[in-house]
Amino acid sequence: MALSIIFGLVTLFALWAVFRELKRKNVFALGFAFLTLAVFGWFTVMTVIDLFHTGGWGAGH
Repeated sequence: MALSIIFGLVTLFALWAVFRELKRKNVFALGFAFLTLAVFGWFTVMTVIDLFHTGGWGAGH
């Protein structure tokens, strides 16, 4: 559960960075922000799907 929350926060910060760098027109930083958004967004979605699918909300999973 905590892992999905941390991944979600990193994803939100990366989304914020993508929009900020679009406004600043900084292509290099935009690339890194987009890659971070893609990777951590994927991890967030797959972790939440795994938690709902397996019911692994508690310890000892």
